[in-house]
Amino acid sequence: MKNVVPVLLLTTMLIFFFISPGYSCTNFLFSKGATMDGSTMITYAADSHELYGELYYTPAARYTPGTMLNIYEWDTGNYLGQIEQVAETYTVVGNMNEYQVSLGETTYDGRTELQDTTAIVDYGSLMYITLQRAKTAREAIQIMTDLVERYGYASTGESFSIADPNEVWIMDMIGKGPGNKGAVWVTRRIPDGYISAHANYSRIRQFPLDDKKNCLYAEDVISFAREKGFFSGSDAEFSFADAYAPPDYGALRFCEARVWSMFRRAAPSLNLSTDYVKGENLDDPLPLWIKPDKKLSVHDVMELMRDHFEGSEFDMSVDIGAGPYHLPYRWRPLTWIVDGKEYLNERATSTQQTGFSFVAQARSWLPNPIGGVLWFGVDDTYSTVYVPMYCGITNVPKSYAVGTADFYHFSWESAFWTFNFVANYAYSRYSEMIKDIQIVQRELEGSFLADQPAIDEAALQLYKQAPQLARDYLTSYSVRLGNETVDRWRTLGEQLLVKYMDGNVKDELGHVTHPGYPESWYRKIVEEDSTKLKMKKLPGELETH
Repeated sequence: MKNVVPVLLLTTMLIFFFISPGYSCTNFLFSKGATMDGSTMITYAADSHELYGELYYTPAARYTPGTMLNIYEWDTGNYLGQIEQVAETYTVVGNMNEYQVSLGETTYDGRTELQDTTAIVDYGSLMYITLQRAKTAREAIQIMTDLVERYGYASTGESFSIADPNEVWIMDMIGKGPGNKGAVWVTRRIPDGYISAHANYSRIRQFPLDDKKNCLYAEDVISFAREKGFFSGSDAEFSFADAYAPPDYGALRFCEARVWSMFRRAAPSLNLSTDYVKGENLDDPLPLWIKPDKKLSVHDVMELMRDHFEGSEFDMSVDIGAGPYHLPYRWRPLTWIVDGKEYLNERATSTQQTGFSFVAQARSWLPNPIGGVLWFGVDDTYSTVYVPMYCGITNVPKSYAVGTADFYHFSWESAFWTFNFVANYAYSRYSEMIKDIQIVQRELEGSFLADQPAIDEAALQLYKQAPQLARDYLTSYSVRLGNETVDRWRTLGEQLLVKYMDGNVKDELGHVTHPGYPESWYRKIVEEDSTKLKMKKLPGELETH
């Protein structure tokens, strides 16, 4: 009988890892020349209403010949089959491995008839298997495409972010339908100095056919589209997105709008129009990548992940749905019907149902255990804290670890539940409480970023003595910061409850005040009904106020 090992974190995926593909994730990509320190970066927000956010850790391992790997679908936990295990796998912390290779994804339906229900490898398994096997981004691309060619691709359309310390790639992939093993795909390297993004919609359109340094694709990516009747023009005219994922209004308004918002913040000089994302000019799609107005820091990238369309026509904090305290969130469903007409809620990068998110920073000038940093956070990107988890660590903080809690049981020991407590309480008086949250958020993230050069240098000196000394040092550092952050956030939650109890607000001296609603909200109430709530004077009543 052959040896069998489970796929990465099987128990976690079976119990509570059910990510819906409905406009549920966001990725941003940054080449070396676009960042202040010359690092590459990708971001990932894993958004699902049923996702418990935690930090996965899989140590390196060796396997005997003939060992098989069980594959379970990431979304459902359903068993898909077995694949052959490799002789050696690498350590993976979250979505970054020990060689600073990182992966992210966003799902789109595309042509749903191309999902191969008989295939073995789904998009989630594909990511984490690849992270255990790849030393570079190009190697990751080769592994991913070889796996789906050999075992079939079980998912709908998918965009991937693939990065190492030197290169960042964006990939689009979709299956070929039941009984037609493999996938069609194309991947492009982000040019140096440029940034890109994807958010649940295919973004690669035309691509160069003879530039293997910067563009790779399946041999039959065009011929298969012709065979299926998806495309009939010349090769040079072929667009992956238009052939395999024709856009609908939701793809533009809910998905491309997030890309537009990141681009307009990183490069306001471009003055990108909103016409395309509103479905008003389909002949002028957003570019695949742009050059930012200035080089971006890690903190800049974190802030780009914090977006509710502020200052734009889609701003979620200013319409009636925001309520008196300008809450930039809308409870699902995403679309709703009144009197037979369908309406929408905006879908921003920052959303209440984020399980976890990260900024993966890879630095070519440092040894791998020190160069790779996964800035990791749980819950809503706007109110999370990104804590540095070095890719060379040998353990993760208990508060973020698999098994500390789950999606159905609250625990103060859990980072996910602690951050959710603070965020959900803040939703009740958002415009005021978010200011208190941001003070602590910026204090923590600011200290982490300020300390990073000294931590890097200390680890580098230890690495020169013995690499394991550096790993031990960074493990102690990352674990301590993670657990201390959760402790501080729990204290913040207690402080918010005390300060804002019962709709009152305690001032800095502890005195209870009754600030009421903002005047703008009172005016909306009056506009709704100016007579029912109006105060009157009884006959003979004295003028006392």
